[in-house]
Amino acid sequence: MVSRTAIYTVMERAVRKAARGLVRDFGEVEHLQVSVKGPGDFVSNADRNSERILREELERARPGYGFLMEEGGEIAGDGTNRWIIDPLDGTTNFLHGIPQFCISVALERSGEVVAGIVYNPIQDELYWAERGHGAFLNERRLRVSGRRNLEDALIGTGIPFGDRGDHAVYLRTLAAVMNRTAGTRRAGAAALDLAYVAAGRLDGFWEFGLHPWDIAAGMILIREAGGFVEDLGGRENPMKTGNVLAANSHLLGPLGRLLRSATDGPGAA
Repeated sequence: MVSRTAIYTVMERAVRKAARGLVRDFGEVEHLQVSVKGPGDFVSNADRNSERILREELERARPGYGFLMEEGGEIAGDGTNRWIIDPLDGTTNFLHGIPQFCISVALERSGEVVAGIVYNPIQDELYWAERGHGAFLNERRLRVSGRRNLEDALIGTGIPFGDRGDHAVYLRTLAAVMNRTAGTRRAGAAALDLAYVAAGRLDGFWEFGLHPWDIAAGMILIREAGGFVEDLGGRENPMKTGNVLAANSHLLGPLGRLLRSATDGPGAA
């Protein structure tokens, strides 16, 4: 039996309660009221309701903690502890009836992520990690994949859409990775993609322009599963830049060099 801490219990109760509404709404997705925040960027009542439940549950259990939320923005707290929440990562999948979405919750303490949960309610897969305690999928301990060669690797990615990002630069990185690996996958929920890296389902992942709530929980999952998450340049905090590279120790260097060589071409940022 895997031992669980009080923080895990608080987070798990919150995400499971929020997930019940998402599962119900997913079954009635054609009836949801949907608005558009920007090109290709949807928000629904499901997002808002999930975030409300998460905030209420976490605030009740840990009064005084701050929040950084996708829909609700930032709420100041005690200056040390902050919940980082994505109430529905993969909204576009959700609204199209594709069961590839999740809730992501992380706890940041003094600027460091110390715990995280990524939960896919349709498959009832709960990925969780705490600093120094390892990473798990439900009851099973996670380890990143052991593959050593890019030619054998399956790499996940996120594709910019609408007016977001530099499409030409991204396409160069995609072409470079396609040419050197066993395959690429774009599933549409970055937090879940990062959880898949922690579980060894993906051997690596890269994406530009993510937000802290896309990254935080997945980052601690991968690190506690023995992998690495860094900025594509290798020097900055990906929570600040939003440009994420994740892989095991064997693939991180080669994949990073491949991506950087692609972004250094004409028109690169």
